[in-house]
Amino acid sequence: MKPKVYITRQIPEPALSKLREDCEVLMWEREDTPVPRDVLEREIARVNGLLCMLTEAVNQDLLIKAKKLRVISQMAVGYDNIDVEAATRRGIMVANTPDVLTETTADLTFALLLATARRVVESAGFLRRGEWKTWSPMLLTGQDVFGAVIGIIGLGRIGEAVARRAKGFNMKVLYHNRNRKPEAERKYGLIYADLDSLLKQSDFVCILTPYTPETRNLISERELALMKKNSVLINTARGGIVNEAALYNALKNGQIWAAGLDVFQQEPVPLENPLLSLSNVIALPHIGSASINTRVKMAKMAANHLLQGLRGERPAHLVNPEVWSADGEFL
Repeated sequence: MKPKVYITRQIPEPALSKLREDCEVLMWEREDTPVPRDVLEREIARVNGLLCMLTEAVNQDLLIKAKKLRVISQMAVGYDNIDVEAATRRGIMVANTPDVLTETTADLTFALLLATARRVVESAGFLRRGEWKTWSPMLLTGQDVFGAVIGIIGLGRIGEAVARRAKGFNMKVLYHNRNRKPEAERKYGLIYADLDSLLKQSDFVCILTPYTPETRNLISERELALMKKNSVLINTARGGIVNEAALYNALKNGQIWAAGLDVFQQEPVPLENPLLSLSNVIALPHIGSASINTRVKMAKMAANHLLQGLRGERPAHLVNPEVWSADGEFL
């Protein structure tokens, strides 16, 4: 009998076909809304594998209902929506999809930086509304990127990829990370800085650190007050790392110059969020990894992890290795 798996959103066909070869596949097929909670609670009780997205809260209450579940495969690099400790206690493997989205997310991060610095979205709207009447010396002037100072908070794979792009713009690259990275410093000419020094010196601050209890509200009133008045904040990591009320006040009062945001504390972001009312904010709908090639690769990787776990093999990117014994056997 084939194992049963549940997919919480329609995924690209190559990954779906691969799963259907070996599994009985159940899936929430609507693309415009997440799977309703009652549906997920019902389906989780009868499947052996779950392929999920960041939109699902895979918490202890849900896992209690998952009597047959052996593996959770998340189609994302982050997994703060999953109670990994609860899964581990129940002997459930949890896998994610790192590496494959590194360059794509770095592209989006730098695109957001450039668009925010040069007021690209604001300028496009200005033209389309028919407000462009003449050339003026200071009309829609922005900030220079070439030769500026960029501060990267979180020098993981994506952070290093952004640093490589920044060096192409002859930027001075500062970074703050839980651990120093001497090899990256030598390779790319990066400079380690404590958080306060980075915030004080940087023209652009890029947040690329994982969301953890330690990084929740990492950037709030005190930190924003340290930044330059002409500085730009870019966040393509997780919304909860930045205190949105503090950011709104800093932008509205001219404490910092602008922000580019691909992530928000609540997603989808409510239209009444005050940040969306500001012209010096570019807001995107969490599209960091949204290239066609990358999303297909992510889906294939998530499918492979699911199949590996169902076969009793260790998924290639297992985030809770505690479920494996010292001699490499699944507990």
